[in-house]
Amino acid sequence: MTRALAILGTGSDVGKSLITAGVCRLFLRAGYRVAPFKAQNMSLNSFVTPEGGEMGRAQVLQAKACGLQPHVDMNPILLKPEADAKSQVIVQGRVWRSQEARDYFDRKSQLFEFVKASYHRLSCQYEVMVIEGAGSAAEMNLRDRDIVNWPVVEMADASVILVADIDRGGVFAQVIGTLDLLAPEERRRVVGVVINKFRGDLTLFDDGVQILEDRTGVPVLGVVPYLRSVELDQEDSVELERFRRTSFESGMVNVAVVLLPHMSNFTDFNQLAAEPDVALRYVSHPTDLLGADVIILPGSKTTIADLDYLKEHGFEPVLLRHGTRGGELIGICGGFQMLGQEVMDPHGVETGGVTKGLGLLPIKTELTQEKRMLQVIAQPLWGEEEGECLVEGYEIHMGKTTAVQGVLPCFGIRRPGGVSSSPQPVLSSAEHWQGGTAFQRVDGAMGFDGLVWGTYLHGVFDQPGFRRRWLNRVRLRKRLPPLAVEVSQMVSSRLEGSLDRWADHLERHLDVNRILSALGPDGVSSNSCHQAK
Repeated sequence: MTRALAILGTGSDVGKSLITAGVCRLFLRAGYRVAPFKAQNMSLNSFVTPEGGEMGRAQVLQAKACGLQPHVDMNPILLKPEADAKSQVIVQGRVWRSQEARDYFDRKSQLFEFVKASYHRLSCQYEVMVIEGAGSAAEMNLRDRDIVNWPVVEMADASVILVADIDRGGVFAQVIGTLDLLAPEERRRVVGVVINKFRGDLTLFDDGVQILEDRTGVPVLGVVPYLRSVELDQEDSVELERFRRTSFESGMVNVAVVLLPHMSNFTDFNQLAAEPDVALRYVSHPTDLLGADVIILPGSKTTIADLDYLKEHGFEPVLLRHGTRGGELIGICGGFQMLGQEVMDPHGVETGGVTKGLGLLPIKTELTQEKRMLQVIAQPLWGEEEGECLVEGYEIHMGKTTAVQGVLPCFGIRRPGGVSSSPQPVLSSAEHWQGGTAFQRVDGAMGFDGLVWGTYLHGVFDQPGFRRRWLNRVRLRKRLPPLAVEVSQMVSSRLEGSLDRWADHLERHLDVNRILSALGPDGVSSNSCHQAK
């Protein structure tokens, strides 16, 4: 019999995703076979599974907390905003369609069938399901369109923990107001409240705990202190704000990542930012690029719109000057497409027509209607004299990039993983690579001085070997001594252990026994494989 616990919130960004990940790890430690589930996610920060499906990064982290490979059933619906009221809808890992918000809500019944099917498949395999909600648990105007909070709770017959954020203030109104707005049958499911992101002396809130419990009759399961550096992949880009104030220093590798309006997959830079010799800054104005050794144009959900943004806001001349002064310029995915001569959109995937690129690489990109999604293992095609250095990453893009003239590719793809709905090579001009090594295909492009380069590979900086080799090349240009690869290996090991450190933190500050008992001796949930159909 599958048992279910739902983590709902008093609002957005109260910490539901990380609390869910931590609770998943606590259940795993307690000996349960546990899996995460979030019916609908809205994020530009996505991941490609081993099977070649697309899902939100939050559930990837939660799957890792459960000791599992991520699967699209853990996040059956992913909304990727394309405009203020329009999103690309990913259903069970595949592009379903692009829809305006009103049209999307009109398809609630159809979409909820996908949710039920995914939950059913997972719940038949695991003892405990930990469900993450979205936004507030008491959005009155969205009740008739909700497919992620209470309909899922009821479907799974789940108990509920309510998470509130004390850091933003008004925690009493958050908790008491939310509980008061719930229907009686919903409120009966709430087994406890977690107060998240507390700063200062915990004992100063002892009376606050008493007030909440007296007013609501719901136990407070714990008060979780705020952690400044959680070092876990975040679902949303709120955490980027602290990197906007990073100071550049002469003894560091100074990296500027341009904050594009539709920036995607900002987790590409988490491992890089954690390096002790890296000062990484997210910038939204050209003047903030001053002092950068490396400028990165990140992934983008809408390449043409973000390329226009760069031009309209004065980034283009600064980027061009950066290269002429010996600085390094990197484009990843959409950023790679921007570095070329033009981006063509004959099918109207974005705005249609042809848009002039930055002209820093002799490549052209045609946006395609099919999305390419797969995991890969690649070999960098520069620095071979230093020995083999593999990169593991994933591709997720709608576009085919070809070389206009002779160009050096960046990576040789040694083994693709998963499946792709778009089988064409990423860089079709493989004949321009004369290295003689047999690869299934090549990826990316670089200038002959190696200072301007781009790739479709997300996660390119995640492996410590390549990351340190690349950082040492920048250090050499700055006349700084190289650092040993062990420095980067220690960074990756530390980040790998972040989930356990986060779970340890929760274990110290939450009533874990009460959370475990919320499932009941035989499970609060009466859900079964037959009932979930």
